[in-house]
Amino acid sequence: MSHPTVIIGAGIIGVSTAYYLSQHQDPTTIQLIEASPELFSSASGYAGGFLAKDWFGPSLSALGALSFEEHRRLAEEHGGRERWGYAPSMCVSYEASANSGGSQARGDDWLRHGTSRADAAPVEAGSLAGEKTPVWLRRVEGDRIELISDEGTTAQVDPLLFCRFLLRECVSRGVKLHQPAQVVSVSVGEKGEVAAVRVKDTTQSASSGKEEELPCSRLVITAGAWTGKVFETLFPSSELLPIPVRSLAGHSLVLKSPRWHTGLANSGAGCHAIFTSHAQGFCPEMFSRVGGHIYFAGLNSSTLPLPDAAKGKATPYPEALAQLREAAKEIVGAAEGDDKGDDLEIVREGLCFRPVTPWGAPIISRIRDQDLGAGVTTRPGAEGGVFIAAGHGPWGIAMAPGTGRVLAEMVQGRDTSVDVDALIFDREKMGLLEN
Repeated sequence: MSHPTVIIGAGIIGVSTAYYLSQHQDPTTIQLIEASPELFSSASGYAGGFLAKDWFGPSLSALGALSFEEHRRLAEEHGGRERWGYAPSMCVSYEASANSGGSQARGDDWLRHGTSRADAAPVEAGSLAGEKTPVWLRRVEGDRIELISDEGTTAQVDPLLFCRFLLRECVSRGVKLHQPAQVVSVSVGEKGEVAAVRVKDTTQSASSGKEEELPCSRLVITAGAWTGKVFETLFPSSELLPIPVRSLAGHSLVLKSPRWHTGLANSGAGCHAIFTSHAQGFCPEMFSRVGGHIYFAGLNSSTLPLPDAAKGKATPYPEALAQLREAAKEIVGAAEGDDKGDDLEIVREGLCFRPVTPWGAPIISRIRDQDLGAGVTTRPGAEGGVFIAAGHGPWGIAMAPGTGRVLAEMVQGRDTSVDVDALIFDREKMGLLEN
């Protein structure tokens, strides 16, 4: 028997979960709720899409490897290179000579911190030659470049295209999408068990704010940086509040350069992920994509206010974009003296909000009934439950397929593909974190 399941948050974690759930239950019993009027308008559509197999600490190593292989499998089975830009990627740490002697921070430090490859010996610049050298990177004598990934252990996708693929698959199977719509409350049955979620239609044409109840015995919250707000709305008396999922804002640019195009990507030149540091005090990260674009980001902030999800795509801050444009011109623009001048074309500007936890690992967990508050309970075992999956930080795109697969197994009461006990959230295991 398929138990009605509602997933709140149709970002990459939500659609991945729906995708794997729909393989083992009647898809018409699965409903996705998304508050934003524009799908994938935050990190799910505007992140870099960098994938790694073995850059994770003990609590995430198995999930990271599972996710990497799921990315590869999905791409092989569904034409991922052509449909969402899946490609193996060489990962490089780059130090411009102009920055030498300053900060010793590496551009990839924030990804490598506390991970299994943090102390991995890089391949020195002398080993990089031919197709391994990024042809689109502006370099001068004295620059230092190191290969920091093993062959076959890093890759990339265009996250927006990947998310669209997953959602199309879900909808074609019969999963129902409610968008834009906001959750208002949870309804319980006679035994106090979760029985439905009340949802308000927020389309512009629905001026009356029509509400409806969606029956569900299983409730999954995958609302990214908004997960805490959603949980508090539904379970305002829970002693777990506030759920410790914060936001890390990141600005980005998508560029076109005459030194990188689709022909090069398909000729064997190879896609690259490049991490560096900059004199302005931030660490740019760049990804040359199969489609001929270069994603340029790395200007992050934990202090930018989290916008209302119902208002859709966040507006980038002009001063942040100016800083990124200047850095991009210096790192991947035309060389000094080149009569082309500033030959980079800006295709897209973005601001997204990644969900992070204070301890640096995501929550993938069923919430115990006693932690829901006000006597709210759920049906036992696979018949019911309230679940959270959020807080993946910079690894949300990379971890999504593995998270969706494991969470679907957890929800449906099946054995999980990898052990995620270390990611369970409750008072005993995480402790009550001070704000």
